[in-house]
Amino acid sequence: VGLHSGGFWRPKSLLDTAGFTLSFNDRLRKKHQDSRALWKHESVRKYLETLSKEYEQVSHQLNADSINDFKQRTLRRRHDDLSPIVAAFQEIKEAEREVQELEAMCRELDSRDEKQLLELALEEKETVDKKINMLCRKLFQLLVPKEKYDRSHVILEVTCGRTTGGDICQQFTKEMFEMYQNYADYKRWTFDVVNYTPAEIGGLHHAAAHISGDDVYRHLKYEGGTHRVQRIPETGLSSRMQRIHTGTMSVIVLPQPEEVDVKVEPKDLRIDTFRAKGAGGQHVNKTDSAVRIVHIPTGLAVECQKERSQQMNKEIALRTLRAKLYQQVIEKQLGQEQSARKLQLGTRAQSERIRTYNFTQDRVTDHRISYDARNIREVLSGKEALDKLINRVLEFAEVEAVTEYLENLKALEGGGC
Repeated sequence: VGLHSGGFWRPKSLLDTAGFTLSFNDRLRKKHQDSRALWKHESVRKYLETLSKEYEQVSHQLNADSINDFKQRTLRRRHDDLSPIVAAFQEIKEAEREVQELEAMCRELDSRDEKQLLELALEEKETVDKKINMLCRKLFQLLVPKEKYDRSHVILEVTCGRTTGGDICQQFTKEMFEMYQNYADYKRWTFDVVNYTPAEIGGLHHAAAHISGDDVYRHLKYEGGTHRVQRIPETGLSSRMQRIHTGTMSVIVLPQPEEVDVKVEPKDLRIDTFRAKGAGGQHVNKTDSAVRIVHIPTGLAVECQKERSQQMNKEIALRTLRAKLYQQVIEKQLGQEQSARKLQLGTRAQSERIRTYNFTQDRVTDHRISYDARNIREVLSGKEALDKLINRVLEFAEVEAVTEYLENLKALEGGGC
């Protein structure tokens, strides 16, 4: 935190929490699970008023004739940072004044029993309320800095867990992989299957895909972890028992920047070839086109059986291996930084259960945000219902980032640092 020569206050970044280790307040977390609720908090208004005043000061200084080029560039950058935030802040305040006027109108119309006009006023109020909700979300997205890898493509892996019989996990793993494939189509991303190892009874042991498109990692970064299923199996050995079974599968999401510069020495690799399994045409189980590469120093292993050409599979496997090695660097960096965008809910490791899909109750529960989504089939279709769930998680992450920042700011102003 510092002062410009002009005397106005500014943080190092709009929401820079580096160096602070204060824990979250559970009561605030529960209270501020959406942008609209956090917007009503006094600390948020006070902070935004501070930014508005700073914006006015910056604008005033930019119009001064006496500033040098370096200071002008610095002020211009700050002006550009603050401009969309202040604009959203003013829009919300204006919309709130409109709501107050409509509420006053409704009270008067109600007393006069003018039902038709009352209905129109209530409808208009509902429209403005939705606008405020949208603006609040936009405002906090502007306040929270973008993560370094948010715009990256990803490698998404799914692996079945273990349960009695195993078939419930394998079937669920297949459904989840298809869900993400459908979601990629819904978001107009490209979904390229890199590896696919089917189970004997129609399920899936393991699969991996390279997903490319706009902001892929931003949307999928919180999908990593253990997903639990509770259902009465419809097929396989477990179906004969006619009772609710619990199984798990894990999802790993690795950001993959366009250029992954990781040096891999040929002497550190063990390359094996084998016959491909599953769908793929006449070459399946007839030629050794599939490739497995093991990175001996780390023990990391990758497979690819997507292409008929062994050489092409080798190239794809090497690219995947580099992404995994690069991920180790990323995880080390993330582990060294305090980040509210981790939701303060865990490390997103695959050993942590993040979501339960209860078929008997037709409910999907995200345990990190205590959110229930009804109609499992709609979620598993990978379209609007899943997008809504993913956006709820993203919004919660944004709100927690702002909440933590304000708590740290309050501690700082009180002499805590």
